[in-house]
Amino acid sequence: MRAALVSAVIVASVVMGSCGGEAPLPSNPGTTVLARPATTSAPSVATPSGVDKGALDPSVSPCDDFYQYACGGWIKATEIPADESSWYRSFSVIHERNEEILKGILEAKAKGGAEERDDKYGKVLGDFYASCMDEAGIEKAGTKPLEPWLKAIDDVKDPASLTKALGKLQAEGLGMVFDLGSAQDFNDATQVVGMLWQGGLGMPEREYYIDTKNAKMNELRGKYEQHVAAMMQLAGEPEAKAKASAKTVLKIETMLAEAWMSKEDRREPKKINHRATRAELPKVAPGIAWDPWLDAAGAKGVTVFNVAQPDFMKAVGQMINGKVSIADWKTYLRWHLHRHTADLLPKRFVDEKFKWRQTLVGAKELPARWKRCVRAVDGGMGEALAIPFVKKTLGGEGKAVVVGMVQAIEASMHENLEKLAWMDDATRKAAFTKLGRIANKIAFPDRWRSYDGLTIGRETYLSNMLAASAFEHARQLAKIGKPVDRAEWQMSPPTVNAYYDAQLNEMVFPAGILQPPFYSNAAPMPTNFGGIGMVMGHELTHGFDDEGRQFDAEGNLKDWWSGNVNGEFERRAECVKKQFDAYTVLGDVHVNGKLTLGENIADLGGVKLAYKAMKSKLASAHARGAGEHTAEQEYFLGFAQGWCGKIRDEALRHLVATNPHSPAVYRVNGPLSNTPEFAEAFACRPDAKMVRKERCEVW
Repeated sequence: MRAALVSAVIVASVVMGSCGGEAPLPSNPGTTVLARPATTSAPSVATPSGVDKGALDPSVSPCDDFYQYACGGWIKATEIPADESSWYRSFSVIHERNEEILKGILEAKAKGGAEERDDKYGKVLGDFYASCMDEAGIEKAGTKPLEPWLKAIDDVKDPASLTKALGKLQAEGLGMVFDLGSAQDFNDATQVVGMLWQGGLGMPEREYYIDTKNAKMNELRGKYEQHVAAMMQLAGEPEAKAKASAKTVLKIETMLAEAWMSKEDRREPKKINHRATRAELPKVAPGIAWDPWLDAAGAKGVTVFNVAQPDFMKAVGQMINGKVSIADWKTYLRWHLHRHTADLLPKRFVDEKFKWRQTLVGAKELPARWKRCVRAVDGGMGEALAIPFVKKTLGGEGKAVVVGMVQAIEASMHENLEKLAWMDDATRKAAFTKLGRIANKIAFPDRWRSYDGLTIGRETYLSNMLAASAFEHARQLAKIGKPVDRAEWQMSPPTVNAYYDAQLNEMVFPAGILQPPFYSNAAPMPTNFGGIGMVMGHELTHGFDDEGRQFDAEGNLKDWWSGNVNGEFERRAECVKKQFDAYTVLGDVHVNGKLTLGENIADLGGVKLAYKAMKSKLASAHARGAGEHTAEQEYFLGFAQGWCGKIRDEALRHLVATNPHSPAVYRVNGPLSNTPEFAEAFACRPDAKMVRKERCEVW
């Protein structure tokens, strides 16, 4: 549940467009899921460090369309792999390299070689991977591993037994209507409370159900209904009954969607902060028998909660108590049991789920089995798998340089705060305090997560995944009522991503992203700052974006802004919102400026802060550009080429509808068209397309 307030540089499931092969349970927030491109000749080939001349399109003026200038050559030469819905020059290639390494580690452990004996969880990892790769065993088992849960659903007779069944499913990590996890208390960031969060949908967002004026959404609803019917047939229902079941599922999910808090409102911390004791839950969300549900979910001793979406919970209470019949609820639960576990079942279920994902985001082929299994183990035991990964990949010589870069970015922010004319002294002082207390985690955790007590066998893949899911659910519940563990990471080290956590007031840069083209000891300083430096500046700015600025230095949801300064921030943020609202994709689909506001502010700030840090380092090191470009040009090219990408139309439409990040072209051209240093570096005329007359600047 911590993902709600973790701002990552990417959101992989959409930005990277993986589909059909991802393991559904459990998942790490922000985990990048990618695969090898068809055009890559060997897994060991790395993206070049520094400016990639082959990626350029010199036929385009950098002052007209910098993204096309920086990436056009790469875009023309690159095809999206058949098993992907998008492909990115940086994230994809790095993750490919990491995934090949993880594959080698897991294959060795599955065979029981020397590597297995070298670390504590070697045998468990090997058995987990082997169970996933055992396709014959999975086919033989069929749906038999689901029988206990199907019987539990069949035994539901009334609202009381329905409530208990929902709780038991939650205990297995199979939250079907709403979810229970752990989160820091918004009002006291030192403590952990239970987090109750809306759920229950099979499509990505509420708009997929309620937007009846959008022809594409109407088409997707029809195909989703067909998918549900097909899956229910595979589960044993006759065709006519399966079609009726699909209509029932869509009816219930539409009722849930109508009660869902919007994705825009979920970005506003005050709207998802509703603290309640266990005794108060019946008043906050009446209609749900909370004690039986919580006891069945494994939360018998939990006494304090944040009910993030109370209106949704009230609607669920009404649905449990007669608005939806028990027979319809049982149909809904059978569907979601198969939906949750489809990737763990025989091939016919996997293929049908992929067919739906293909409709949603456009990938042409299912990822190779080994890729899906690597991702499953990484999702279930990420830090255990990271230990041998770090031993194989991490060189210590670069870490000190990376630490120095982070410090330079923070110094840029400090200098920036000093000079902001629109910020008064009291607010500036609080901002300095928050900046000074930001913690930085680099490469890998100081303390690895324990998986003691997790039982993994070699026989049944589905049982292993459910065991890992239940283990993680229990681990989350065990945190509640205790002080926050500030050493914990929300991403495993192989992840090609980074994040800022508003409640911990920390930035995290896993080892996975500290590689070319984002960072290399061999790369020129300007391109390193344009790559990983911009990522650092982006994450730092999240601490002061429209969401992060609502938290103080300790991570509490607390207003530390004076009235006039608050109004000035909102005016500047509105400028960014309107700019991005005007961007379109696929002809008439507009970027959602409100949904993407925090990420767009972070991109604007990241480009500015990293550039200032780079200039400061250049002044002290007397460095210049390494080739035909100036150092300043290398910086902006290093930044832009990190976002070179191609994305299928289906995935692009999905991204704009659901994702808080803007499409890659606007993550480059948007910030740079507001950056006067860019126009100066490329000698752009005042009337050039990449030079805005009315610039937006927040930080």
